[in-house]
Amino acid sequence: MTRVLLTGGSGFIAAHTLDVLLDHGHSVVTTVRTQDKADKIKESYKSHVEKGQLDFAIVPDIAQPDAFDQAVVSDPPFEAVLHTASPFHFNVTDVQKDLLDPAVIGTTGILKSIKKNAPTVKQVVITSSFAAIVNPSKGFWPGHEYSEEDWNPMTLEDALKDAVAGYRASKTFAEKAAWEFVEKEKPNFTISTINPPMVYGPIVHPLDSLDNMNTSNQRILAAVQGKFKDEIPISGVHFWVDGLYKFNNKRSIDVLGLKYKTFEQSIVDTVKSFQKKGL
Repeated sequence: MTRVLLTGGSGFIAAHTLDVLLDHGHSVVTTVRTQDKADKIKESYKSHVEKGQLDFAIVPDIAQPDAFDQAVVSDPPFEAVLHTASPFHFNVTDVQKDLLDPAVIGTTGILKSIKKNAPTVKQVVITSSFAAIVNPSKGFWPGHEYSEEDWNPMTLEDALKDAVAGYRASKTFAEKAAWEFVEKEKPNFTISTINPPMVYGPIVHPLDSLDNMNTSNQRILAAVQGKFKDEIPISGVHFWVDGLYKFNNKRSIDVLGLKYKTFEQSIVDTVKSFQKKGL
């Protein structure tokens, strides 16, 4: 049994990750921003909480200095950290404050805290994004196949243009900062990053408001409910054509042994979860 710290426990990806970790018998501490969020998760995992397999750490603002200093301290000590906490939304008034700082400072901050206070951690996995790989200036770049070798070339000036640009840049800057930290600081742990595009799938975390639904699934719900707006969305997701971006995910299959579900199955599973939630 591995002792694992999972950040961003109330998020969509973290909720699925938590399920898998607990099902495999691991002992988990997950971070959330408020006690209320912790209490909602507890309701869904009462048996795991009662037997000491699941606990919580409150981290109100990941962009604050030393935000994770206490969260990384554990008895028994942590062996692995899964960092999923990072904002993904476009309801932004200040790109720097709402997107860039939480992503970059949150990522480098937890790495600093681990090095300083959690010497037993050997592996850190960071949820990055395809946004850190794609080159927006190339459009759909016919003939190019994206892989782990590619980097989004956005600058800070590009990032501050709007919320979509800010999100893409936040993931890019955060992942680059993580790799630079490891190269410079030479910590006892290694890092791995995963770079998913839009993430669809069933809702497994507590959902008391549609506002708390992950951004990807909000689009599916809008389609199901017939609430799509007539105007073209600024994100470009209106280009519903197979193969707009070519990519090579061979390493995720060969190294991690991932078996991907089809897009169709993902949509079906997602809609069924809407029905269970009464949406």
